[in-house]
Amino acid sequence: MSTETAAETAGSPGGPRTLAEDLRRRSDDELGALLRARPDLVTPVPVDFTQLATRATTRASVSRALERLDRFALQVVDAAVVLPDGFRFADLAALVGPEVPQLPGAVAELRTRALLWGPEDALRVVRTVRDLAGAAPAGLGPALASALSATGPARLQELLSALGLPPTPDAVTAIAEIGALFADADAVRALLAEAPQAAEVLEKLVWGPPTGSVRGADRPVRADEASSPVEWLLARALLVPAGPQTVVLPREVALTLRGGRVHRQLEPEPPGPAVTPRDPELVDAAAAGAAFIAVRRIEDLLEAWSAGGPPVLRAGGLGMRDLKRAAVTLDVPEPEAALWLELAYAAGLAAGDGEADERWLPTPAYDTWRARPTAERWSVLAGVWLETTRVPGLVGTRDDKDRPVNALGPGVDRTAAPDVRHALLGRLAGLAPGSTVPAADLLADLAWHRPVRTARLRSELADRTLVEAELLGVTGRGALSAAGRALLGGDLPRAAVLLEPLLPTPLDHVLLQADLTAVAPGPLVVELAQELHMAADVESTGGATVYRFSEPSIRRALDSGRTAADLHRLFATHSRTPVPQPLTYLVDDVARRHGRLRVGAASAYLRCDDEALLGELLADRRAHGLRMRRLAPTVVAAEAAPDAVLSMLRQLGYAPMAESATGDVVVTRPDALRTPPRSLPPRVAGEPPAPGGTLVAAAVTAIRAGDRTTAGRGRGAGDAEAPAELPRTSAAETLLALQSAQAERRPVWIGYVTREGRATQRIIVPLGLEGGFVTAQEQAVGELHTYPLHRITGVAPVEPGDDEA
Repeated sequence: MSTETAAETAGSPGGPRTLAEDLRRRSDDELGALLRARPDLVTPVPVDFTQLATRATTRASVSRALERLDRFALQVVDAAVVLPDGFRFADLAALVGPEVPQLPGAVAELRTRALLWGPEDALRVVRTVRDLAGAAPAGLGPALASALSATGPARLQELLSALGLPPTPDAVTAIAEIGALFADADAVRALLAEAPQAAEVLEKLVWGPPTGSVRGADRPVRADEASSPVEWLLARALLVPAGPQTVVLPREVALTLRGGRVHRQLEPEPPGPAVTPRDPELVDAAAAGAAFIAVRRIEDLLEAWSAGGPPVLRAGGLGMRDLKRAAVTLDVPEPEAALWLELAYAAGLAAGDGEADERWLPTPAYDTWRARPTAERWSVLAGVWLETTRVPGLVGTRDDKDRPVNALGPGVDRTAAPDVRHALLGRLAGLAPGSTVPAADLLADLAWHRPVRTARLRSELADRTLVEAELLGVTGRGALSAAGRALLGGDLPRAAVLLEPLLPTPLDHVLLQADLTAVAPGPLVVELAQELHMAADVESTGGATVYRFSEPSIRRALDSGRTAADLHRLFATHSRTPVPQPLTYLVDDVARRHGRLRVGAASAYLRCDDEALLGELLADRRAHGLRMRRLAPTVVAAEAAPDAVLSMLRQLGYAPMAESATGDVVVTRPDALRTPPRSLPPRVAGEPPAPGGTLVAAAVTAIRAGDRTTAGRGRGAGDAEAPAELPRTSAAETLLALQSAQAERRPVWIGYVTREGRATQRIIVPLGLEGGFVTAQEQAVGELHTYPLHRITGVAPVEPGDDEA
């Protein structure tokens, strides 16, 4: 058990003696504020106040609490750990600085978080906070009593003599006498005024670090033998040996030299950022354009992977060569390509297919996502980006073991990433709409609000967050968009509604040109875009998309089950320009040759009604690698696999089709290459989420109920006295009694039959009723349980004295 829960005198009559007692005296609202400020304390719900206090003083929990403090609150913590337990608020104010209006609020915040406890005339710092502060809080050395604790009695008497103090009979009294002298700031200043050239020596140590290197530091030096400023200080305990070649400046001396203050410069308020106003409409328009491009980048990437994605590395992730290919496909820099890859993966739109030769492919969720309106698709991507722990900016760097960090790999997670995104965008959300702030100012503001956490992050993470927000359309021209504000508030549907009017209207037509290209002057409706992706290849993107028709692309459409008539109808229906004759000829020519050759499994066979065509193929030297031989006038066997034969023949300019073992044509659908259904990638556990109001209220009730039971047993009252008979009530009466107890948060007796058929009696505090179950706090063990209502035989009230002595 923590020392905070041991019986310690608080220094004030009637004040709490322990942290557990201090928590017990708090109101429900104050306890709720503690649990909201420190979510880790409520998982799981503590049994009683003793367990709550013990958990609140663990090293891990206190470290999390300190990470959530701003810079000024941490400066107050530094001042508090300098003082001995039982200090007054006035003592703390003297160390922090006079007339600092933010000090009462900071102290209240520390007390809310149970890092500081006790009344204002006897405040205490949680012991773990002192441990984490280390030996030199705020650059201050140890107290004089601690620094002199290893000094011998003879040396102490010499120090007393040098300081003009009378000799003492023992070392303890000697240290106390020297400490009393050094506690008087005027006496220390007077002593330093006599020091020869000591200012230069002490100036190097006064603001930390408090230690310095001196040869022969532990050599006893008498006041009348001192030959240097350092020796003069050592002879009077103004410097104290901390080792053979190390000296330390006692805390009392440093505070006197600092003018009685712990910090050279206080930072009670965050630095003021340089705000530049912009037109909110222009900001929203720029963000909408980026949002539209972001959705299209993801779609273009996964459409390319639909025909066969890159392999999954043995260690997981995507190879650097494949990352470069993705960047070329999207016509973007590699860091941006890594963003779209990671976003598609985090949103569950791409995953490994799980086969022996595993490859990255779109998931079935991609088809559902692609069918939704553009604004909704964006809100899904932006919502995932805001909360994911994956950091695309780490791709291409090296990890702690000097290994490259690959996209989609296991080394891209950082638990602090969501907190950084929320913090940076939250600062922009606090400004007027359209306002922008330089990245350096945002980083400085983040460093003030979360100094401990920011120290663990590289500035590149914050910088990259702002770049990603701009690429994704959460911000526009450096300012938070209206849709971004809704996104930050967790309202994804509203974010989509705000974005929808700003997006370009999807078109249902293209402009066909004589050079076998089609120009889409804007975004296309989903159905037309899918058909064009099947029949043509994207040549360029930008304000308009250019599609290139070719023999392989037309063959791809025919392989997917389209006919020449289907393609002619598509072009005639959706082209605002006349269909060019070269495109018509191309479709007819490929369709005429398509499927004349049929490839099946022998290892493979080719079937064709045109004997001359088969003779031509057998005579083609380029196809000798297939080792074909004629089995019949219209059938040729090959020693290669069917997919290899298909690939080779298409490279040679033929247009074969695959057929099944029953002779049916195998149609390749454009969405055939999909992974099995996949769940979202796991989010690396970081900070526990803030508990909701219902959970906080239930936890407070459970802690108080468990504490009453524990206290009753501790005073020797014994277990609560159960009713003489097992409670018996009808089902309606049972439900009504439990609902009443839940509303009033009061304990009741229940008769309960276990799964083994054993009848028991228990005291519970009902916290929730739903679906034929009651969720309640069981006082005997102080834990939350769920009880089926059909096993509860009845309910009886808890009489005064049953649950507490």
